[in-house]
Amino acid sequence: MQTQVSVILPIHNAEPWLEECLKSVLQQDFEGSMELSVFNDASKDKSMAIIEKWKMKLEGSGIPVVIGGHNSPSPQGVGYSKNRAIAQSSGSYLCFLDSDDVMMPQRVRLQLDAAALHPTSIIGCQVRREPPNSMERYTRWINRLEPDQLLTQVFTSNGPTVIMPTWFCSRAWFSHVGPFSEGGRGVPEDLLFFYEHLRKGGGVVRVDQSLLLYRYHPSAATHYILETTIWTHRVRFLEERALPHWATFTIWNAGRQGRRLYRSLTAEARRKVVAFCDVDENKIKKGFYCYEDSQERPKPRVPILHFRAAQPPFVICVKLDLTGGAFEDNLRSLHLQEGRNFLHFS
Repeated sequence: MQTQVSVILPIHNAEPWLEECLKSVLQQDFEGSMELSVFNDASKDKSMAIIEKWKMKLEGSGIPVVIGGHNSPSPQGVGYSKNRAIAQSSGSYLCFLDSDDVMMPQRVRLQLDAAALHPTSIIGCQVRREPPNSMERYTRWINRLEPDQLLTQVFTSNGPTVIMPTWFCSRAWFSHVGPFSEGGRGVPEDLLFFYEHLRKGGGVVRVDQSLLLYRYHPSAATHYILETTIWTHRVRFLEERALPHWATFTIWNAGRQGRRLYRSLTAEARRKVVAFCDVDENKIKKGFYCYEDSQERPKPRVPILHFRAAQPPFVICVKLDLTGGAFEDNLRSLHLQEGRNFLHFS
């Protein structure tokens, strides 16, 4: 009989969290066929001993465990490990799990229901953070995005609008989009996969229940990816997916982030920027921004306007949830449609 769900678990030195993670696999209330596919990426701690112990418990409860891995001196990276764990598994659906996270008992059941209804979508879910107060703004963003914002807010510095440790999708769709990049440490393999998924017309769906305890700790792989790497991918994706639809646009924020975006654009995209806009009277009084590093002569001088005097569409380089609601109120007062008249980039 075809296995319905493979839980995909890459591990690298996961000893502190692994028991709790594996226990959450055992405690799933899903009644169909499920397997666990583990790939050990050169762990040097007791991770494999823990896996072997839990293999017996899981298989005793009817959950087969497939184990792969290598003992090279150094790890090959998260993308490599996920690809190998998927290749050695057999389920029709893939449930991604990080070794430091904990699934709620209903996760597989509820996400499988959603995936069956949305076969070309990545299914995510809401999360609970551990420790509870870690990255509060990010957690609110993950949990509160409206359904249409799961597709309009894909350009922000937060990355995928449903976070990788909550992903669930069909094997057929993964094979159509994937595999993950195997560039190793420092490569945002989840972001690159997410962008390719969107290019191929994939949807994004979130189950609006908290189905994962999502841990924050200093040794997480995310911390090894440079902000500049992510920035470059985001700018190129914005240029590819959004800017071709607009003849001109305004950058909302005449400060550092707005100017950085302007400088990062290709010459063709820069020529579409008709203005910066802001609320800061000092910036507005200055009148314009001169791009000193430009090879063009004369050097481009871009007007700086009050946001009420500026023309949409806007690429917004103002961080959300930071101004006590002042920025959000200003944006709402313009009665614009997200995705059509403006996009968030910060």
